Amino acid sequence: MTAMQIIFLITAVVTLFAAFRTVTTPNLIHAALWLILALAGVAVFYALLNANFFAVIQVVVYIGAIAILMVFAIMLTRREMRDRGKQTSGRWWWAAILGAVFFAGVTWMIEAVALPSQPTAAVPASSIADLGKALVNPNGYVIPFEVASVLLLAALIGAVFVAWTRHNS
Repeated sequence: MTAMQIIFLITAVVTLFAAFRTVTTPNLIHAALWLILALAGVAVFYALLNANFFAVIQVVVYIGAIAILMVFAIMLTRREMRDRGKQTSGRWWWAAILGAVFFAGVTWMIEAVALPSQPTAAVPASSIADLGKALVNPNGYVIPFEVASVLLLAALIGAVFVAWTRHNS
């Protein structure tokens, strides 16, 4: 077993465990922290695939912006999230059955598809440069990115407003 395979297996186990803990922990702050660990594992996978641009974007956008914004929103609105009764539904087993069926279907699809025997070629640098130009081009993706940033800012301002009005009343 090579060092890359060992790193991959360790990262896979940690990422799957963190994703599992994200959806099973009852504490929202802990769930957000487990989510950050799972997203960091995905960034490691990108790095192992030599997709360094996507690894950096994963860290900067998902961990650095979205996950931290979620942590702030949870912390600012925490008073509203006290236990007020039963936290789980009596029909959780439907989700377990659907998850098992989905897992079986994905496993069957992976087994049915012939994987390439040769690794794919590295992405040429010009395509990443083209992607960067498209992201800042007014005719490209700059408008969706600006809309997303305004929505995230509005969510943060809303969380501060909810926490401020609850605290003062």
